[in-house]
Amino acid sequence: MRHPFLGTIGVAGLALLGACANTGDESVERAIQNVNAVDEANLSDIMLTVADPNEGIAYFQRTLGDNPDRIDLQRGLAISFVRAKRYSEAVPAWSRVVRHKDSTNTDKVDLADAQIRAGKWKEAEKTLDSIPPTHETFKRYRLEAMIADSKQEWNKADSFYEVAVGLTTRPAGVLNNWGYSKLTRGDFGEAERLFSEAIRQDNTLFTAKNNMVLARGAQRNYTLPVIPMVQTERAQLLHTLALSAIKQGDTQTGKALLREAIETHPQYFEAAVRSLDALEET
Repeated sequence: MRHPFLGTIGVAGLALLGACANTGDESVERAIQNVNAVDEANLSDIMLTVADPNEGIAYFQRTLGDNPDRIDLQRGLAISFVRAKRYSEAVPAWSRVVRHKDSTNTDKVDLADAQIRAGKWKEAEKTLDSIPPTHETFKRYRLEAMIADSKQEWNKADSFYEVAVGLTTRPAGVLNNWGYSKLTRGDFGEAERLFSEAIRQDNTLFTAKNNMVLARGAQRNYTLPVIPMVQTERAQLLHTLALSAIKQGDTQTGKALLREAIETHPQYFEAAVRSLDALEET
């Protein structure tokens, strides 16, 4: 005689096994999704850092094809355009990010940065004006200073540069920009001071070293500053100083500096040789 109770147990057992199987499938699927998410995040990071910028562009364009509304991918594409120096394409890419419902004030600052790089100064100013004054970041004030510089609003530029310097632990770049601003205004002594401070913050910043030499040359001070420099840098700075002397009519000093630059350079210094030959022929 078949017992109904045993049949019920059998059916229940099959149902339970089925439920376990379904649960297992779901767990495996979730695990795969999690792994894919981690892999994608890692790949995105790679594309934004060590990968070739144009590879990053291709990756984010391809991934956006399947996920057009994801703001992280939109940002990745915009950042990659900037990294690739394709600024005319970076501007619409950042504009698309800014229009996204989840965009932030930081995205607007990045749009303004791209606009400045593309030479769209008025558009960049409008973008920054649309950001609340409570959004106080280093990048925002650095861009504000650059725009004030472009309009020759010197007091505003100095104020923005000063705030920007106080908002970063790595101020060398903005100090160099501030110094160059002073250089273009003819305030050579203050420019030299700012370049010196930039070099103190980052003694590998050759642009600041070169600008410092320009500031000294503009004051007819044709000696190299006491700053860290390798032999090649020393030769290049002597060349800059020589050209500065020649520009101001101190030709003999310029020739002597060119000869020193040629002797100092560890290889053949073509630019200096060419400059000296041109002077000797006149």
